[in-house]
Amino acid sequence: MELSQHSIKALSKIVTGDEELSPYRSGPKLVDLFNKYGFNDTYGQDFPSRWMYTEECLLALNGTDNLAAVICHILDPREFMDTKKELKPAIEFVNKRLKYDGYQVTINRGTVKIRNVEGSAVQFSSPYGSSTNDAHAFIDEQIEKSEQKVLAGDYDGAITNARSLLEAIMLDIESTLDSDVPEKYDGDMVKLYKRVQKILYLEPSRKDIDSTLKQVLSGLVNIISGIAASRNRMSDAHVRSYKPSKHHAVLVVNSAKTLANFLYDTKEYQSLKAK
Repeated sequence: MELSQHSIKALSKIVTGDEELSPYRSGPKLVDLFNKYGFNDTYGQDFPSRWMYTEECLLALNGTDNLAAVICHILDPREFMDTKKELKPAIEFVNKRLKYDGYQVTINRGTVKIRNVEGSAVQFSSPYGSSTNDAHAFIDEQIEKSEQKVLAGDYDGAITNARSLLEAIMLDIESTLDSDVPEKYDGDMVKLYKRVQKILYLEPSRKDIDSTLKQVLSGLVNIISGIAASRNRMSDAHVRSYKPSKHHAVLVVNSAKTLANFLYDTKEYQSLKAK
């Protein structure tokens, strides 16, 4: 994540609390904060001014994953607990600056996330909320990782997590709706999708489906095949034969989340229809 000088200066005021929109951080607290993200400083007699130290640290982190981590830390709702400061004005202040760099801070179920606005990220959240089920937690993890890796420039990793997200979702749907699930998943995502397609009544061969919708449903198989193939060729899961660019990773991640939305919506529709 890389920000302009203007954004860094504004962000430093939220870190220190000098804008009076966020909790005040003393020199020792600032040192403690930045030491969590790669620094090894101590607070002493020759310590620079708080704003100067904060700005220098943010500039040093600029262009790294830890800059996003620091932003998420200082805007964590828990940092505002037991203070007289409100989180919303602080986020609005930061977002007014970050939009010029193509980013936006959001809060999803109490968790701070940074969206790459220029990447036009498709929004998808697991319908299971704060479920402690391992499978549901894994889905949440893949959503988070795919989005954050695009943000951090790890396009190989984002593609790997996009495929893992789709696999987890389809396996979850299959295990929920089909009592005759194979004992072990063989890694063939196209075969898995065709089983889920049948369970959700999405087979293009159905005679009661409009011809134009059939074309769309047939295209979904191509999306699955493409994501499976892109993981093999462009992700960090295998020896890479092609290095993906940002727009490639955004396409794969957004395609995975779009299909995930559709599958869950279809599952919900079929469940309501059966009642």
